Amino acid sequence: MKAVGYKAAGALDRADSLIDIEIDKPVATGRDLLVRVQAVSVNPVDTKIRMNRPPEKDTPAILGWDAVGEVVSVGEDASMFSVGDLVWYAGAINRSGTNAEYHLVDERIVGKAPTSITAAEAASLPLTALTAYEMLFDRLRVTDPVPGASNAVVIIGGSGGVGSIAIQLLRANTDMVVIATASRPETQDWVKELGAHHVIDHTKPLTPQIEALGIGQPGYVFSTTHTHQYIDQIAEFIAPQGRFGLIDDPETLNIMPFKTKAVSTHWELMFTRSLFQTADITRQHDILNEVAELLDSGKIRSTATETLGKIDAATLKRAHAILESNKAKGKLVLEGF
Repeated sequence: MKAVGYKAAGALDRADSLIDIEIDKPVATGRDLLVRVQAVSVNPVDTKIRMNRPPEKDTPAILGWDAVGEVVSVGEDASMFSVGDLVWYAGAINRSGTNAEYHLVDERIVGKAPTSITAAEAASLPLTALTAYEMLFDRLRVTDPVPGASNAVVIIGGSGGVGSIAIQLLRANTDMVVIATASRPETQDWVKELGAHHVIDHTKPLTPQIEALGIGQPGYVFSTTHTHQYIDQIAEFIAPQGRFGLIDDPETLNIMPFKTKAVSTHWELMFTRSLFQTADITRQHDILNEVAELLDSGKIRSTATETLGKIDAATLKRAHAILESNKAKGKLVLEGF
């Protein structure tokens, strides 16, 4: 089968940074599904792993986690899906990725794909939707009020893939005030379209902009990018006993400024449940099914902003380059081989 992989970790400008390869089609066993991949999206985790994680042995590593596709076979212990089902998922970080014609995935982290949008549009969402949902509702517990705080969430990096769906999930599932950061006119327009009540510019001091809204101190902050640059400002404007969450990878993070306000800090990694086979691993199956229902009922929309082309090395290199430029808006998707 066709796939795209890499043989050595490193920068994108190398000729072999991503290559087209042919490998054997895998076989579903246990609780795995074998999925014929129809569409994928590209996430920052793809670029980070390509740059930093060498393949094991002499086998090319295959990236990609978001996927939409058709179940073509099921393992002997699988019972949640049938051959022919259209599914979507974000995979597991310790397994081979979705940039391949056929892909194995544990059924417990798979959901029924939405039916109201195309495969490419749907492929934009699993990883980011799971990340945003788990952070907002499992980690920050935004439906559990912070005493005395404004019923508001600040999303730093509102126009990225995770921010784009976090805004929508908050609007669809809560009555909270959503404050998103964006710095360019096109990204500011984008987060407004998605439902942000207020948009502030993260290239300027955040505290005065939030104070100017006149709504009080927000109880929650969700930082999706460059957290180390904003941590002191967050400590200024977040409410006492507020809850702070992040998903990026700062080399160091000094949270001492949070002590006087007793601000709790939460990390979110969407891959944790699959990586450690947690007791609640099927939570991701449930979340994906709920997100599909929100899409099909028109309460949220796809965050795909561009379909770049077929799933091959050349197109994936272009997607990686856009992500590494830090200028991406929404999600980039690829469809077909």
